[in-house]
Amino acid sequence: MNASISALIGLAGIAIGSLSSFATTWVTQESQVKARHREVEIAKREKLFSDFMNEATRLYGDAISHQKDDVSDLVLLYALVAQMRLFSSRPVVDAAELAMERIIETYLAPNRSLSEIKDLARSGAMNFLLDFGEACRVELAAGRPPMRR
Repeated sequence: MNASISALIGLAGIAIGSLSSFATTWVTQESQVKARHREVEIAKREKLFSDFMNEATRLYGDAISHQKDDVSDLVLLYALVAQMRLFSSRPVVDAAELAMERIIETYLAPNRSLSEIKDLARSGAMNFLLDFGEACRVELAAGRPPMRR
């Protein structure tokens, strides 16, 4: 009887060891998959934010020296904001919408001379992406997709 109990205890030990090895491997793989997914999400948002900043800056530069009522140039910027609504936090979207409003207001304002542009730059009035950049930095520093509300 002692031999059967010893054999059963040995088999139980092997089963427990195998199970714990499997569980450890599974937990490790699961955490690696989650970390990779988080990295991909962050990279996606970084690209989206960068694309928005590039387009917004281009449009703002155009708006300073061109007064127009044509909205076709704003389509890409609006599409980028719409994508942010899917992936980003409310503060980021609000800051992007505010930047877009500033560009529209600048298009509707009279054209600026080079001297006026220089004065705007010195005063910091041209830094219309400051709030957007700060909201993006906070979201990216969190390192995880934002909570939906």
